[in-house]
Amino acid sequence: MIRVVLPAHLKTLAHVHGEVRLEVTGPEHGPVTQRGVLDALEARYPMLLGTIRDRHSGKRRAFVRFYACEQDLSNSSPDTPLPERVVAGEEPFIILGAMAGG
Repeated sequence: MIRVVLPAHLKTLAHVHGEVRLEVTGPEHGPVTQRGVLDALEARYPMLLGTIRDRHSGKRRAFVRFYACEQDLSNSSPDTPLPERVVAGEEPFIILGAMAGG
């Protein structure tokens, strides 16, 4: 079970409170990746399609960041396996809306 923390505006859009818990394809199907988590999130909450990543290219939106285990995973490949603590449900996969300006 993967724990996902969404920013407040995406929680409102998805009509959820607190963390989202997702079943993501396990080790028998390959490692759990950012792409797998986002695919599962968008499948469960289709209203989030296009809000976290571009619908056509699949690339992360410019002002969206991904964190896990105190690491910024935003620029990692979407197919890089997530840290084991995230896969085990011990740590959440965090999606944050970044701020711009000064």
